[in-house]
Formats: sequence, C-alpha cells, structure tokens
Amino acid sequence: MDLTEPKIPEAPAPKGHPKQLYMLFFAEMWERFSFYGMKALLLAYMVTQLKFDEPKGYAILGSYAALVYTMPLFGGVMADRFLGYRKAVMYGGILMSIGHLVLAVPEDWSFFYGMAFIICGNGFFKPNISSLVGTLYADNDPRKDSGFSIFYMGINIGAALGGLLCGYVGQQINWHYGFGLAGIFMILGLIVFAIGKKSLKEGLPPNPEALRKPIFAGISTEVGIYAAALLVIPAIVALFHRYEIMDFIMFGLGALSLGYILYIASQLDGGARYKLFSALILIIFSTLFWAFYEQNAGSLNLFAMRNVDMHVAGFELPALAVNNFLPPAWVIALSFPFAWLWPALSRKGMEPSTPLKFGLSFVLLGIGFLVFYAACLNADSGLISLPYFILGYFFIISGELCISPIGLSMVTKLSPAKIVAMMMGIWFFASAIGEFLAGKIGALMSVPENVVDNPVLSLPYYADIISKIGMYSIGIGVLLIILVPLIRRWMQDVR
Repeated sequence: MDLTEPKIPEAPAPKGHPKQLYMLFFAEMWERFSFYGMKALLLAYMVTQLKFDEPKGYAILGSYAALVYTMPLFGGVMADRFLGYRKAVMYGGILMSIGHLVLAVPEDWSFFYGMAFIICGNGFFKPNISSLVGTLYADNDPRKDSGFSIFYMGINIGAALGGLLCGYVGQQINWHYGFGLAGIFMILGLIVFAIGKKSLKEGLPPNPEALRKPIFAGISTEVGIYAAALLVIPAIVALFHRYEIMDFIMFGLGALSLGYILYIASQLDGGARYKLFSALILIIFSTLFWAFYEQNAGSLNLFAMRNVDMHVAGFELPALAVNNFLPPAWVIALSFPFAWLWPALSRKGMEPSTPLKFGLSFVLLGIGFLVFYAACLNADSGLISLPYFILGYFFIISGELCISPIGLSMVTKLSPAKIVAMMMGIWFFASAIGEFLAGKIGALMSVPENVVDNPVLSLPYYADIISKIGMYSIGIGVLLIILVPLIRRWMQDVR
C-alpha cells in the first residue's frame, strides 16, 4: 500500500505574454518615436535656424538631456508614494504631448517652453511605464525577462523610426513639421495608453484617500502634485536662458551623491562595503562612457550634415535621418547576437565578468570613433564615405550593448537591500551627468561660422576631437580591464 502523499500536479507555466504587454509596447514605442525624433532635430535646429553659436547649442542640448535623465527620479517617487503608475504615465504623456505641439509653433518663445514640458512629462512617464511592465509578471515568472526584451525592442523600433522620419521631415521639408510629426506620434502613444490602461490590474494609487486629502485652500494632494510640476516648467525655461548655472547644479549634486554613498559605505560591514565600492567605481566609469557615446545626438549630427557623403546610387540621403536611424537600428540588429553570445560563452565558462564587459564597452566605443578618424584621414574632399560611418556605429553600438543592459542588474546585485532604490537613482543620475559632459565635449568640436559650408575646412575641427575620444576611450577601457581583478575581489560572489 502506497502511504506517500499524493502529489498535486503543478500548474502549467503560462504560455505567451499578457495582452497588456502589447498595449504598453505600442504606447512606449510611439512615445520613444516622438522623443528621439525631436531630439534628432534639436542641435541642428538651434544652430541653423535659431542661429545660436555652436558652444551655446551644445550647452543647451547637454542641459536638456541631463534634466531629462534627472526628472524621472522625482517622477518615480511621486508615483510610488502618491499617484500610482497609471496616473503618473497619463499625466506625463499629456505634458509631453503639449511640449511637442508647442515646439511645432514657429515662435521664438515656443522652443524652450516645449522642451521644458517634455522634460517634466518624461519625468512622470518614462520610469513608470517600465514599472508597469514589471507588474504584469510575478517575481519568479520565467516570462519576465523575455517580456522586458519585447518591451525594449519597442523602444528601439520607435527610436529608429522617429529618428528616420522626423530627421527627414525636419531637415528636408520644414523644421516645425518635424517637431509636429513627433507630437502626433506622442499623442498616438497617449491614446493607446488611455484606451488600454483599464485592463491593467496594478498601478493604482497606493493610498487613494491620501491623494484626495486637501493640502492647501481645498486643493487635493493630486492636484497639488500636478500644479507643482507646472510650476517647475518656467524654472526650467529660466535655466535654459542661464545655462551656465547647470555646471553648479550637476557637479554639486554629483559631489553630494558621492559623499552620501561614501557615508553609507562607512556604516556597512567589510563585505557589503566593498561590494558598494565596486558598484560606485563602475557607475563612475559609466558616466564617462555616456559622455563619449552621446556624441551621436550632438556633434555627430552636425558632423553627418557637414562631413559625411550621403550620396547613394545618385540619391542624397538626409544626414539627420541617417545619423539618428543608425544607432537604434544597430541595437535591433545586434541585440539577438549578443543575447546568444553571453549564454554561449557562459556554458563554456568563458563569459566575461561585469567589470570586464564594462572595459570591453570602452574599447569597442573607442574603435568606433577611430574608424571615423581613419575615414577623416582619407577624406581629401572633406567628406567621409557613408560605409565608414555605418561601420563606426557598428563598433559604438557593440560597446553600448556591453554596458547598458547589465548596468541596472549590476546595481541591484552589489547594493545593500535597503538602498537599492537609491542606487538605481544614482545610476540614472550618472547618465544625466554623462549627457551633460557630452555637451561639454561636443562644444570642443564647434566649427567657426565662416567655414561651416566648406567641408575641407570644417573636417579638422571634428577629426581632432574624434581621434581624442577614440584614444581616451580605449585607454579608459584598458585601465578598467587592468582593475578587473581588484573589482572582482570587491564584488566577492557576484559575477
């Protein structure tokens, strides 16, 4: 007689993905279309239409990008504590739609106000739509990783289409039509989310009663949050007019963040302290990576317009469309090979550790810029050939795929549980500082107005700094590879 307990059959693993994933996929895809489509036009529009001198254009672009990466820290807190993900995404989408439409207005005042609306809206939208994807799966659901992979593919499809179409319309037809096209697709993404949000089971306000509670003159907490965001907009506009202040803001916040992390580390025991130190070192290196990498949205836009031969089979391709299509297109093309490569190396015990991947990312990035430089040396007419330009981006994006997908995972593994959220914020803030530094580096490639239309004379201004970025990047990568044994010891059991 069998006295063992009868086994209850396990529930079969769910097949496919929740239908809400595809709603979020399209909402985010169209939002990224608008965001990257607009960003593709910014610097060229400032320099060619608003007649800003190039150093000013780079400074404003760097300030814009830095604020775009900083505001989600506040938008995430507002969603977690008060609004919930749904309301935050909806409000962020509304602000961004307004911003894109304001940019489409051909008036002097509209440019800075449009960017300010987008910055505030992105703070509410970007972190919380990603969080909604996470709520679709249990922590141990085997579909979760592939669900996020599908979602991130939507981001890159949107970025590729936005850069291509808005870059074409803005440069070839009308700049404000390009901004308007970005706005149309932002509204489309907002409509997709507005229709589908009711199907989401999560993302509601954590405390609805507290959200309705009056805080001043009968104004509820919810309305107060919305109003506070609107009040931030003129402050951002003022920053654009006095962009020099951003130096003190970004580096001051960076110093405070570093000091606070070191203070936290001093309170930890030896093992946890060294893990946190290893995370801090990698975060600092990542700041330098983004400072070099983000030239693609700044100096390389003007470089492509002035010094890349865009003629193919008798047709001239629009430079902004090509330059802003290539990075996300390479991400899409290379994501699958990289997704195969790391597990294949792991099965053979050869997968690089996290710090080694960081080092390789710098080396590959540097090779990409040196490909650009080699093309400059052979450009007697002042124009480099398009195949060199495409090849350079192949290496740059290969470098990005060695660092970007593993950064957040690295932070969660190496940070003490009680400060994981804060360290995630520090990781994104490091990207903001990198974007800000990218503007500083781009300004070094400023071309005098009297030579911008002569590719032979403008090329040396780009070639010099491009070569330095390539060499410094490889040098930093080699330094990081040398430090790998030390960082690995500090990481202990974490790969």
